[in-house]
Amino acid sequence: MEKNDSAMDSPRGTGATVEQVAGASSIQSVDDTLALLDREISNWERFKPVPFETYLKFLTQNPSQVLRNIFQTFHDMIKSYVEETREELEDRKDSRMIFTKYDCTKLFSEGSVNPYFPDMLFANRFMKQMEYLRHGAQQNRIYVFYGPHGCGKSTFLNNLLKKFQIYANSEEGRRYEIVWRLNIKDLQDKGGIIPVSTFEKLIQYVEQEDEHRAPKHDDEPDALTVHSRERDYIEIPCLAHDNPFLIIPAEQRRKVLDGLIKNDEFKWRLFTEKEYEWVFREDVCTVCASIYSSLLERLGNPVDVFKMLYVRPYYFNRRIGTGISVFNPGDRPLKQNIISNRMLQSRISSLFQDSNIVNYIYSNFSRVNNGIYALMDIKSNNVERMVELHNVISEGVYKVENVEERVDALFFALMNPEDKRNLRDFPSFDDRIQYIDIPYVLDVKTEVKIYLNIFGRHIEASFLPMVLDNFARIIICSRIGQKSPALEEWIKDPKKYQNFCDENLMLLKMELYSGNIPKWLDNDDVRALDKKRMKTIIAESEVYGKEGFSGRDAIKIFDQFYSKYAREDRPINMVDLCTFFTKLDVLPKKNLPAGFLFSLLRMYDYSVLQQVKESLYYYNEKQIARDIKNYISAITNELDSVVNCIFTKEEIHVTEAFLESIENRLLPENMVVERRRQFRNDVLKEYTTRTLTQEIMIDGKDVTETRLFESLHERYVHNLKKQVLEPFIDNENFRNAIKDFDTEKFKTHDKRIKKDVTFLIDNLASKFGYSSQGANEVCIYVIDNDLAKRFK
Repeated sequence: MEKNDSAMDSPRGTGATVEQVAGASSIQSVDDTLALLDREISNWERFKPVPFETYLKFLTQNPSQVLRNIFQTFHDMIKSYVEETREELEDRKDSRMIFTKYDCTKLFSEGSVNPYFPDMLFANRFMKQMEYLRHGAQQNRIYVFYGPHGCGKSTFLNNLLKKFQIYANSEEGRRYEIVWRLNIKDLQDKGGIIPVSTFEKLIQYVEQEDEHRAPKHDDEPDALTVHSRERDYIEIPCLAHDNPFLIIPAEQRRKVLDGLIKNDEFKWRLFTEKEYEWVFREDVCTVCASIYSSLLERLGNPVDVFKMLYVRPYYFNRRIGTGISVFNPGDRPLKQNIISNRMLQSRISSLFQDSNIVNYIYSNFSRVNNGIYALMDIKSNNVERMVELHNVISEGVYKVENVEERVDALFFALMNPEDKRNLRDFPSFDDRIQYIDIPYVLDVKTEVKIYLNIFGRHIEASFLPMVLDNFARIIICSRIGQKSPALEEWIKDPKKYQNFCDENLMLLKMELYSGNIPKWLDNDDVRALDKKRMKTIIAESEVYGKEGFSGRDAIKIFDQFYSKYAREDRPINMVDLCTFFTKLDVLPKKNLPAGFLFSLLRMYDYSVLQQVKESLYYYNEKQIARDIKNYISAITNELDSVVNCIFTKEEIHVTEAFLESIENRLLPENMVVERRRQFRNDVLKEYTTRTLTQEIMIDGKDVTETRLFESLHERYVHNLKKQVLEPFIDNENFRNAIKDFDTEKFKTHDKRIKKDVTFLIDNLASKFGYSSQGANEVCIYVIDNDLAKRFK
């Protein structure tokens, strides 16, 4: 019986208890885990100090990376994360855009828990300021990101600092700092015996006692020998994080760099441009300068001094305040602003036998020297910190007891409009502050991105196409001024665009702020939109985005709207949108300009009508292309001449009737003779100055690939589509077939009608992103509201 009990306690007859087996398994698992971590975790190797000689090799191999201060590194980080595509806003009639289109996804969104979405206006404003960082003298100012509540300032700065920390700790963004390794034996030989402190004697005694107690192996080194070997130098880090190259005397630096760096573009920039003046002008911190001078005096040989100089990567960590320090208004000021190390100071004093030679003392500003110092909102305790920065920014130094400490840092701050009064007692600060406005979003696409990020991308499927964009337009219109002198001077008669825009042209401004010149503008207005006028229009945007619905308001309103109208059986439509904002609470509705909703609905109706026409229209591409080619060839010849078209090889009799027959499909009805002649001259000028001489002869394009052909093709198709709905407007069978689409009743309709309806629904889905149900609904909307007659 006892045997049976024992066997039950021993799994698989091993004689071991369950607890023993579990313990053995656990120990094996832990050992494997530790072995895995030992193999995989190698970050510490990146931060190991290397000799100064190795650093010089790094400098020789990649001088542009090694010789960077905080401003150049930050600029390089921005360039690394932000992709730019320089392009014209809409390359029509030589009207050029003044924007650069920046993709800031990697900088502000990718990998972020709370993404920030800059619109194109702010992205250009921000990138312009960041470009200045490479132009020198940037340590004499603080960058204040200034904007109203709810514009996303905190999210912006947090994401910016996070990406900088990642970049600065990467191979691409790495910089180096000084670490001294003072060889005790060499200095003993030169300057006598170093007295050993009582504390150090105690440590040595305890370690010797431990060693005597522990068993020794023959191949194991003596513990005291190991300890002595580990302590044959004193390691002194430079808390100011200075670039190791600055330890070289200033008068020798040009000669050293001339010998190390090959003759190339970077070397020319290094020796001539202002952004690299710091390499030849700045001094190393006072502690490192004292150590260097003392060592040189003691050793008498610069080579021996540099053998004690090591470098390591400058490691950035916001959480512990190394390289990046961020202060919130509620963070209390430090009682002690001086960093010292009494034990290390004692050893340094013992080593040099004079406590006055090297005074190992820093301020807390040293932790962000060559780094970033940021204040979240200038209020409460941050007001005091901002004032303290005045001398640091203006003079570039901070007094630590008797020592002047140099502080080269990138200073950031966030500020709300009401906080500006906290600096009114310091008028001298004004020229040290560089304000960068962060207004509310003024770009429709960016506003929509915010909703999709907050509520999920799946919500897009709950809306008919264009409806979600129109919600964003309503929010943005509250942030944009109704009057625009620049637009009034440019567009003399806004009523001609009533199908596309409101009477105050706010919808046009939104398009321009998004980087688009609308195609519905006529040629005269496009020609009048030169770069100078565009700059004036964009300059007006500087005062917008400070009032109206805030970012938080917009999210709250959208939540109310979506919760009320989102349904599984049908998508949210434009009627829902207008109804919601018409019945909105009185206070937020005051932000909406009178008549804007009506204009937005009219624009939507006209756009939907064009989509239906586009989807119902059958193209005869060959005939259209032939007409356009013959027209281009005809206008290059005199009237009444008979020529062969250079593109189609057809014989053409160039008469007024021939030109008008094609122009009737290119131009609006009843166009006066003078305007027709102007149009012909424009086409001829475009053909001779660009199409033939540049695109065909130099770029090797086919005529159908040229800008002129595409423009005429668009006009031709647009005018043909005007009449496409007429056969179906009063056709009740056509309406019923649309309602019955995708049901059994649809099979009972006429074959021709079924073909047209299927073609229409399929095209709405493929060309404009409608679901089958959405396409069905929008077609009925067009017919029931008689849009074809309204816009005839």
